[in-house]
Amino acid sequence: MMRILLFLGTNLAVLLVASITLRLLGVESYLSDQGINFQSLLIFCFIFGMAGSMISLFISKWMAKRSTGTVVIETPSNATEKWLLDTVEELSRKAGIKTPEVGIFPAQQSNAFATGWNRNDALVAVSAGLLNRMRPEEVRAVLAHEIGHVANGDMVTLALIQGVVNTFVMFFARVVAHLVDQFLRSRSDGEGGLGFMGYFAVVMVAEIVFGIAASAIVAWFSRFREYRADAAGAKLAGSGAMINALARLKAETELPDQMPDTLRAMAITKGQTRSLVEKLFASHPPLDDRIRALKEAAYRE
Repeated sequence: MMRILLFLGTNLAVLLVASITLRLLGVESYLSDQGINFQSLLIFCFIFGMAGSMISLFISKWMAKRSTGTVVIETPSNATEKWLLDTVEELSRKAGIKTPEVGIFPAQQSNAFATGWNRNDALVAVSAGLLNRMRPEEVRAVLAHEIGHVANGDMVTLALIQGVVNTFVMFFARVVAHLVDQFLRSRSDGEGGLGFMGYFAVVMVAEIVFGIAASAIVAWFSRFREYRADAAGAKLAGSGAMINALARLKAETELPDQMPDTLRAMAITKGQTRSLVEKLFASHPPLDDRIRALKEAAYRE
């Protein structure tokens, strides 16, 4: 129920922000009797496309805490929590960023994530299962991986890429619908056309088609940033510890994924991908490939 409310609230916020922005900028309707105004259409799509990804980015910490049940450690209540805070503070100092909030979420699967709109105002959280089953040096490597995400600004970059691809998906879907409408009108001496419902249906179908291609682009960047975060983790915590941590995660890939859909791209692992299509749209590279990349980098050094 909470996820549904968060989804509806986010979309209402997007509509409100985008509508106010369009009104303030004085952007006119992109459809008129003279045809389509490409400049107005592009501005319209850019505002709606970026608004969604930016709002999601700005509320990412708040949503992550509520969707995963993450409890932020304000004052350590035991030795494990104190060690977590001290380790994150040490790694953050080495990475040159402000120490993020540190939390634990109740999941038996070994996992962790980092989120936040600002590299100096982020959240790093680990699962209870990870703390229970991993050795301290492996947990430290996982934390270093997440700190690497924060230091690299991956959350902001991914949001910007998502906003750009959203813009072009919306733009080209409406261009296709307009071209189809014009084609039908030309065959009926300027009458007929798609009509409102027909235009809307073509836009929806085109957005699905273009959205599939856009998802592949976003997934490619998400996989690329995992390699970069692994490299950062190896630099901060040592290649051996990072490799061992990924190997431990690989041993648990058959366990059910307990991360919410909205945070799976932010987690350190998302199970194993098997088919070619799964690999194309996967947010994480196969763990074997990540381990191999770390070993090759260590060998070159």
